[in-house]
Amino acid sequence: MLHEEAINTEKTPTMPIDVAGAMSQGQIGYWLQNAMRNQLESEGIKKPIAAIVTQVLVSKDDPAFKNPSKPIGPFYTEEEAKKLSKERHFTVKEDAGRGWRKVVPSPMPLSIIESELVEIALGNGAIIVAGGGGGIPVYYDEYGRLVGLEAVIDKDFAAEKLAETIDADILLILTAVENVKINFKKDNEENLKTLTADEAFKYIAKGEFAAGSMLPKIEAGISFVSSGKNRTCIITNPENAINAINGKTGTQIIGE
Repeated sequence: MLHEEAINTEKTPTMPIDVAGAMSQGQIGYWLQNAMRNQLESEGIKKPIAAIVTQVLVSKDDPAFKNPSKPIGPFYTEEEAKKLSKERHFTVKEDAGRGWRKVVPSPMPLSIIESELVEIALGNGAIIVAGGGGGIPVYYDEYGRLVGLEAVIDKDFAAEKLAETIDADILLILTAVENVKINFKKDNEENLKTLTADEAFKYIAKGEFAAGSMLPKIEAGISFVSSGKNRTCIITNPENAINAINGKTGTQIIGE
């Protein structure tokens, strides 16, 4: 949906990011809930499933708003990007040698607006799809009303906040690799099976995890296991999710 930025016209104006986020949550949530429903019913399992459009509270004073850094939308040449930036008053940056893109703030999540609804649904045995794309960033204005923001919340931090809020035991983060690695793509590359929050902090200090890739997953895991007792964060790829939950593979981050 954000690719509409490239065809912004008077007749087809660009959609605000918060609205685009809400629409993508509904669209992808619909796909996911039907895929799960169809699979469960094929196995003779009847269970309510629902996708909840999720808003996430952030602070308007978050430092991220002074330094937009999250790339979104299509790629442009440098000339195109700077022209669009001037015309439409947004920030652009070069993105890892692939071209130029619009960048927006990526504030930290404070709370999940729909958390009570999620907890009620879970308590009644439902499977819930929530927090898609990191959720819709919102804040309370001076009248106590929720207002959307032009920002994107990191999905790992949003998932952590939701898991923490509903008092989950496990935060499962799915990514492209079976295990978290140190010395990534070097001759002495090593899979990590289990690490404590303190060990994870030490690896972060050594620069072992790439920003925008594995780093936010590790940071989300640390936050989750530090937020309560007997909590575990598991990081693995989708095909190994069940084995990882059963302790057969993946990387576990634990509190102690």
